[in-house]
Amino acid sequence: MLPIVTPAEMRAIDAAATESVDALIERAGRRLARTARQMLGGVYGRRVIAIAGPGNNGADARVAARVLQAAGVRTRVVDPSETGLSECDLVIDGAFGTGISRPFHGAKTTAPVLAVDIPSGVDGLTGELVGTPMRATHTLTFAALKPGLLLQPGADCSGNVEIADIGLSTDHVKRWLFTRSDAVRSVPVRPSNDHKWRRAVAVIGGSPGMSGAPLLAAEAAFRSGAGMVRAQMPGAEIPTQRSEIVMEAIPATGWADAALREHKRFHSVVLGPGLAADAGPDVAAVLDGLDPATPVVLDATALRLLGRYPELRPSLILTPHDGEFAALTGTAPSADRFDACRDLAARTNATVLLKGPLTIVAAPDGRAIAVGHGDARLAVAGSGDVLSGAIAAFAAAGLEPILAAALGAWVHADAGHQLPLLGGIASDLLGGLAHSVSDLVAHRPRGHHAAN
Repeated sequence: MLPIVTPAEMRAIDAAATESVDALIERAGRRLARTARQMLGGVYGRRVIAIAGPGNNGADARVAARVLQAAGVRTRVVDPSETGLSECDLVIDGAFGTGISRPFHGAKTTAPVLAVDIPSGVDGLTGELVGTPMRATHTLTFAALKPGLLLQPGADCSGNVEIADIGLSTDHVKRWLFTRSDAVRSVPVRPSNDHKWRRAVAVIGGSPGMSGAPLLAAEAAFRSGAGMVRAQMPGAEIPTQRSEIVMEAIPATGWADAALREHKRFHSVVLGPGLAADAGPDVAAVLDGLDPATPVVLDATALRLLGRYPELRPSLILTPHDGEFAALTGTAPSADRFDACRDLAARTNATVLLKGPLTIVAAPDGRAIAVGHGDARLAVAGSGDVLSGAIAAFAAAGLEPILAAALGAWVHADAGHQLPLLGGIASDLLGGLAHSVSDLVAHRPRGHHAAN
């Protein structure tokens, strides 16, 4: 996983460096020059303007300009106050860094822009815009990603983001970005002696007229590798078209005892999709009756019925969008979405997946994993039910809750990439889940073993 650090953490990493600031700036500037040459496609006749501010980013840009000049590129270093840039082949944006405190209004240019560490005018912690940044074609960031490069609208201003290793330690980082290679390493693999009860998932959801949500979650669990799925739907009419799912109608109220029947045979539970608004007592009774070690994905109605900061447990995976987060906490997530997610995880003692353009998963111990693989194609009704089922399947296979949630979010996003740009529906994601999981398994490293 790729490390993520806040601006404050990056300052601490810089301060702890065993090499001098000048040595690090020289290394960063030379690495920046190499990237600039790649973007230029050569040096002959090329023109570069480096915007160099007063901080380390500006110093990096000056070193890059010097190195490019020596290689034959015509370079010009200008102050951040420059409002009009002459014609050139590349602009290096080293005006300001992650600690920007006043608005920056970037000069207009038609040339590609290479940002130093972060586009000037993007808040490194929240991704908020401080002024009008120059949109980068490519951002070369040092040592680790910054939250502002991943959170919107900063992510849209950052272009292609690359991490450059300049010799700074990120050993103690507690935030990471989940990548495809992490998904390949994490995906559970069926053992040769597998059977259907090895990864069994129970789905409890639905109500009169609301049978679709639990069935989406149930089929998503199957498509993500579950061997057995039972769907219990309080008071809902049982459809007949889904023969693979064991479907059971249970009473519209007072259904907790029925839901707990044979619960020890199931390795994870999805609780909440489509439940009626008065299901609170039964939700609480089911949570009390389950083995505390059983992973439970809480979604939709179940989240809104939990009350404010209940005492939960790390095996519970809360999956709120911003509205459900507000229902849980009394306020919407702050602009620092990493901190908001980690705070809710710490206060509830549960694993929390905060949905959004950048999905963030946090454990009560402060670890956080971000998944930025998705796009707007996932913004359809029922998409969250599909996500819950995928997470439950991976949890049933033995993955730690934070990792099951991160892998579920990545595979869910990957399935979204297989949809048309417009007009896809949640059930279209189901086949994509199976394709994505199978592709990950096919690319797993040699010696990779199944989760137990």
